[in-house]
Amino acid sequence: MREFEAEIATADGAMDAFVCHPEEGGPFPPVIIYMDAPGIREELRDMARRIGTVGYFVVLPNLYYRNGREDNYGFDRARIRSDDGEREKMFAVMNTLTNARVDADTAPMLDFVRGEAQAAGPMGCVGYCMSGQFVVSVAAAYPDDFAAIASFYGVGIVTDKDDSPHLNAGKITGELYLGFASNDHWVPQELLDSMPGIMSDAGVNHRVEVYPDTEHGFAFPQRPVYSKPAAERHWERLFALYARRLRA
Repeated sequence: MREFEAEIATADGAMDAFVCHPEEGGPFPPVIIYMDAPGIREELRDMARRIGTVGYFVVLPNLYYRNGREDNYGFDRARIRSDDGEREKMFAVMNTLTNARVDADTAPMLDFVRGEAQAAGPMGCVGYCMSGQFVVSVAAAYPDDFAAIASFYGVGIVTDKDDSPHLNAGKITGELYLGFASNDHWVPQELLDSMPGIMSDAGVNHRVEVYPDTEHGFAFPQRPVYSKPAAERHWERLFALYARRLRA
């Protein structure tokens, strides 16, 4: 595995990113991981490596680069589960991101990938938690680039706001996978029940799947709610999606 840190120039500064890919056999289909609310950490880099080991060029950008770099975002990640004040600080940083802002940041990410000799072919992306909305949004904003889009326990995909990603979902030309926890207070059951119909009405090639006996965050091994069977199913679904759409 080859891995390195990159800086991607955006309109608002330098966005740092973790990049990894296999040592041999390239070039590889590119995949962008859109991080969850706690931000960049070794847990996410390990997930990037797992994708990379099966034959992909993986980019994990720091979406909070305007606030700082890893462990310097303005909140204590180790205390966000036990300290309401730290959790509120995290939410304040999270709320600095918008679909439009992430869409704009994605353009230089795409330019970066196109300039890398070890990256070639159709592109995939995956988002977790807060980034569920972002991957749906960027897939609609760049339909010629993203052939495989996955979201796991994504929030904000359908809202009553003018920038709700579902409003532009009809522009997505790639295949969309939406995986949700069965018990997730961030995604109410009524919304979960309506998701397949919303995506069908938009004409998106999609699959919506609910993982039984799971809670929000089930795919992250360092979370108390981690479910190994569900996490492994999440990898199975993700790799099958990428095999269909990025390697065909």
